Amino acid sequence: MAIHEPEEISIPAEVREKYPSLPEQNPAGARLDWAWLAGHQSEWGIHPKPSARGLTMMDIAVGSYGDIPEHPVHRAMAARGSDMSGDTPDMGYILNAKSDVWADNVTELYEEAVARQWSATRDIPWTELQELPSDLEHAMCQLCTTLSEIEMIASDLPAKWMWRMNHDFLEAKMFLCTQIMDEARHSEVFRKRALANGGGLLKSRGGTETLLRTILEAKTYTQATALLHLLGEGFILDLFRQGEAIAPTEVEKKIFRMTMQDEARHVAYGTLHIRHAVENDPDVAEEIHEALDHGEGAMVALGRNPDMSTALALLLAGGAEHVEEKGFPLQKRLAKNQFSSYLARCERAGISRVERTSLDLDELGIDAESIKAVGG
Repeated sequence: MAIHEPEEISIPAEVREKYPSLPEQNPAGARLDWAWLAGHQSEWGIHPKPSARGLTMMDIAVGSYGDIPEHPVHRAMAARGSDMSGDTPDMGYILNAKSDVWADNVTELYEEAVARQWSATRDIPWTELQELPSDLEHAMCQLCTTLSEIEMIASDLPAKWMWRMNHDFLEAKMFLCTQIMDEARHSEVFRKRALANGGGLLKSRGGTETLLRTILEAKTYTQATALLHLLGEGFILDLFRQGEAIAPTEVEKKIFRMTMQDEARHVAYGTLHIRHAVENDPDVAEEIHEALDHGEGAMVALGRNPDMSTALALLLAGGAEHVEEKGFPLQKRLAKNQFSSYLARCERAGISRVERTSLDLDELGIDAESIKAVGG
């Protein structure tokens, strides 16, 4: 068997000339080339300037470092813009087109996310939680039980897909890391609220799990983000926006305000990702529609969940006594707002659902023409 000598490693002449005393071997006897001392010649000497907020990801997107390739040449974890050697292993990424994951607002949303992280332990005034009438406490505990269940899917879903994304799209991956943290915190805060006032975790039924499984089992990332961000998280965002009406005390109001700001970022990313995907590959629109055809039905089923829906109605009514004349009408108004916002998001994302949706717009009281105007 022939024995191959290792490739000769030598110090580049430009490095040797500048640093003549560099050794050719390390203490263990391994050959050294010190090639990194030559620098990245095409970009060396460019200085990004910090903005008023500090040195942001937008500030360092200078020169070629800010160029996001439409179709990266490599599938490695090497930092985008670095000098990559030929023996770098292939990581097997399957999301290798920019349109697969990108949104034009994703870098700004990442910076906002890291600047606005909050603690479910310290930033909620738990010591100010007041004792509530039994009906309101049960309703809040039921709502928090369901929300704690729902919120974690929005953490699981990005985790499922993030490691499959080409590392050249690191800003999108970094943003999804913040979403995972956000949603873990949301699940935490609702679990804590269910337990903090002497109540507990209440009912979980199959309808909720059906929607969550629909999202998690989406065939493509673009389908998944349409189901999660346009549909699921959009509905939760509109629910949190009603926090002032739902919350019986200032503690719950603070919870809804803090979670709402996080959900708004996630929905903003998803909406512009879908738009970017459709603008760059119109054929992807049909697979998104197919996912939403199914997802809308699952969302309607969730809205009819006998536990979450009645808990919401009771909270909106301010107690069991006024559920029928006040709670249910307010809940119906909330559902109208949620579906209207969802359809409007679809218009902004370039996926008009007004003509295709199986939702009964007349029953919901939604004017189709006003929805279409959003996309115009």
